[in-house]
Amino acid sequence: MTTLTVLGVVLGGALAACGSSGSSGTGGAANPGGSPGDRPAAASATASGAASSASPAASRPPHMAPGPAGPARVLTRGPKGADKVVALTFDADMTADEGPRAAGGEHFDNPELIALLRRLKVPATVFMTGRWAEEYPSQARSIGTDPLFEIANHSYSHYAFTSPCYGLPTLGKEAIRGEVERAFGAIRKTGARNVVPYFRFPGGCYDDASLRALAAQKVTAVQWDVVSGDAFATDADAVAEQTLDGVQPGSLVVMHCTRSAAPVTDQAVSQVVPELRKRGYRFVKVSELVRG
Repeated sequence: MTTLTVLGVVLGGALAACGSSGSSGTGGAANPGGSPGDRPAAASATASGAASSASPAASRPPHMAPGPAGPARVLTRGPKGADKVVALTFDADMTADEGPRAAGGEHFDNPELIALLRRLKVPATVFMTGRWAEEYPSQARSIGTDPLFEIANHSYSHYAFTSPCYGLPTLGKEAIRGEVERAFGAIRKTGARNVVPYFRFPGGCYDDASLRALAAQKVTAVQWDVVSGDAFATDADAVAEQTLDGVQPGSLVVMHCTRSAAPVTDQAVSQVVPELRKRGYRFVKVSELVRG
């Protein structure tokens, strides 16, 4: 892995957080296409207790609505006993202060990975920061207009929503609404259409106050139950093995769409996809896990 600058350490901590299944201080993660097998998931793949779509219109992405004055709901995987489905999710991380690094040639994107998913016809959900969408608008638009993919919200700045969180700068609770809205705005400004009401906390760090602040945005918080370990990894075989060892029916896998911080993800995916298909799994987007 290339040497990181001081700013890179901040992002690095957040990416490393995605390689941890435990909690992060007060705000840890909660338990954190052509193949016929990749058709939308059946009803048994819905999240446990998931509500139906927030709108009567069936075409709208489903949302796990909180109760009255309650915190946002958190999805970590499909229910026990789900069909053999798995959702691959990819975090497109870029913090608000990393523009100079991008201008200097550092790649926070990974077009080769997206091209591979298209060749393999694997549906996926990309959790994108608003700053990433601003840096790579044509890629965001391409991903967000391809029916194979959907784009979810990963905040605008990729700053922490609670502290401690792997060294990330921490937002005040009053800033949460603006972070979520600004990210959706930046993503939609690119022309992306397949944008879903799901949110992933930077670093996977949250607490009850964060969830209550998030509830007003009418989004479902999405975590994971399988850590791929691709953050800063240099051994694609090890990433593939860790992913395959963790997948169960209904699993949510966290990976990254960031070349500089996750350089072997595409190589790992090229091993994971055919093996899981061989095992009888079909790939679905997060919205299909929620919808059921």
